[in-house]
Amino acid sequence: MKTVKDLMSLKGRVAVITGGAGHIGSVMAEALAECGAKTVLVDINEKGCQEKAKRIQKKYSVKTLSLTVDLADAAQTKNIPHKVLDRLKRIDILINCASVTGRTPLEGWQVPFEQQSLASWRKALEVSLTSIFTLIQACAGALKSSGHGSLINISSIYGMVGPDMSIYKGAKVLGHPAAYDAAKGGVLQLTRYLATILAPQVRVNAISIGGVLRGHTNPFLSQYCKKTPLKRMASEQDLKGAAVYLASDLSEYVTGHNLVVDGGWTAW
Repeated sequence: MKTVKDLMSLKGRVAVITGGAGHIGSVMAEALAECGAKTVLVDINEKGCQEKAKRIQKKYSVKTLSLTVDLADAAQTKNIPHKVLDRLKRIDILINCASVTGRTPLEGWQVPFEQQSLASWRKALEVSLTSIFTLIQACAGALKSSGHGSLINISSIYGMVGPDMSIYKGAKVLGHPAAYDAAKGGVLQLTRYLATILAPQVRVNAISIGGVLRGHTNPFLSQYCKKTPLKRMASEQDLKGAAVYLASDLSEYVTGHNLVVDGGWTAW
């Protein structure tokens, strides 16, 4: 019988993480690298992606690549697995973390619902949902032949429940745009769909994340924490365990699951 340490090991496996230059994507990449995985960071931010890849490789002594890709471009997205297979020969883990977020600078985005633009809606769904469909299609063959295929889609509490606008009262932020929530809800249903379609060769799960502390101030911070049973926002550190669990053989009998990391936000 394998030990927990054996089940946790990702040595010899290759993980592709979109949004790899971002706060969450890079931390998840670090967690997998710490467990021995070779990592491929995919991001539109070329400089940030390269810097994060170099840091991970130096810190954990694992092969790490950076790929500059605009996920809104289907041709570029479809080409990702070809580049990875050419360099690293396999794909065992895919984490879809890239997303248009509430802070993304788009016109007609972080505004009241009546003012949200169709262009920002389409951009958000293209990056946050359609690109996931495109990339998974392209990677499916490699994941199936892996023998340890694990696909992880990053969603949000706002893919599960509607926004409580009271926490934004008096704050500079206006809440999440409709397209963000719609995309994250779509990610969860796509996860369930793929868990049945890609089984048994590939496990497909999601992680729904609560608010992550990143320069937030009162009154939003105190109002958010008051609504959270653990009385704080998440840190990137809180996401490492979830990523390793679903990527590794620790969860080898888990598929179609949504692992909620929200401090209890959706528990009441």
